[in-house]
Amino acid sequence: MARIFDVIEYATEMNDEIVHRFPETGIGDFRIGSQVIVRESQAAVFFRDGNALDVFKAGRHTIATANIPKLIDWIGKAFNDRTPFPAEVYFVSMKEFASKKWGTPQPIIIRNPNMGLGVALLQGFGTYSFQVKDPQQFVTQIVGTTGTYRTSEIEERLRTMLLSKLQDVLGETAARNSVPEIIGLTEEIGAAVRAKAKEDFEAVGLVLKTFYVGNLKPSTTSAQELRDMGMLDMQTYTQLQAADAMRDAAQNEGGGAGLTAGIGAGMGIGNIMGQALQGGYQGGSSGGGAAAMPDIMTPAEAAKFMKVTEDDILGAIKDKSLKAKKVGKAYRISKDNLEAFMNS
Repeated sequence: MARIFDVIEYATEMNDEIVHRFPETGIGDFRIGSQVIVRESQAAVFFRDGNALDVFKAGRHTIATANIPKLIDWIGKAFNDRTPFPAEVYFVSMKEFASKKWGTPQPIIIRNPNMGLGVALLQGFGTYSFQVKDPQQFVTQIVGTTGTYRTSEIEERLRTMLLSKLQDVLGETAARNSVPEIIGLTEEIGAAVRAKAKEDFEAVGLVLKTFYVGNLKPSTTSAQELRDMGMLDMQTYTQLQAADAMRDAAQNEGGGAGLTAGIGAGMGIGNIMGQALQGGYQGGSSGGGAAAMPDIMTPAEAAKFMKVTEDDILGAIKDKSLKAKKVGKAYRISKDNLEAFMNS
């Protein structure tokens, strides 16, 4: 026969434990009249055959049918009050578990109209805290028959919930604000995430106490990583690669003003290729449609089409990555050569 417990308690701080089962394994034999000691910031949930009998708050309690009425259904009239009965007690920490960390393992994609590819990639990190609100619900839905349930066992689930809500909030915020404005709205974003996550946390017996955005910034994701994420078609990808090639060429012997590709800048992936990424240079101040690429161009015309400086084009010509014909002291670039350079 199992040991009969006359005193039921769990005298620890429960620093990283949310729930501790008593006893940890097997079934405990308790008596009518046994003492239950529940410490501050604890609650004790009684279970028998998978059914919750009652919840005790902080203090000293005596097991009796008066405070656990359901016991009479389990013990039956054929037994006296000293007869042991099998049950389990789950001690639940009711304190706030603070300074839990969250972060975005992948950039969050939001709309960023009129800049670059029309999207922005944001990454962030911060902290959150939670607390058990309904101990019986939490034990029933999350813990089960586990002897000890620690914060580390639920943190991944909570982070997934929070990042899902954060993505929703950023998407809604981007509809009304620019990326620089969004980055400055960390307090408002945190409050919105708390509001959105409230029902999901309550569904498992928890409450989200705080959610702080420590930092929100543009991602430094490269063109190759964007393509791997399925965000870039082949044409856009090769154009961005061409921009990178021109930047490298400008940094080689022959000089040039340089070209900042800045693929990861969530501020629209720069204005590197400008309108060229969308299929052509938007020519003229008259607001006309996309101008066709001429068959022969000067370096200045090629630079205007590519949305780079003339020095960048000359640098690419000098290091022979862009083919051009020199006529007198001037260079002329064919449409075919420029397209080949863009797609190299």
